[in-house]
Amino acid sequence: MLTPQESQIARLARDGASNQEIAARLFISASTVEYHLRKVFRKLGITGRVQLAQALGEQNVAAAPGD
Repeated sequence: MLTPQESQIARLARDGASNQEIAARLFISASTVEYHLRKVFRKLGITGRVQLAQALGEQNVAAAPGD
């Protein structure tokens, strides 16, 4: 299961936001976004953003507050 932060980052990436855009929105660094996305990809058994939308549809992704 993804952590709330991983879920939020994964949803933003799924929706087309770049790492820089995600970082700016969440007030974290782009390298932190990359770190979390690597963890998300590993947990979901995927290799990139193209597979993210399908994988999120199949997972029980925790909703972040405000989403």
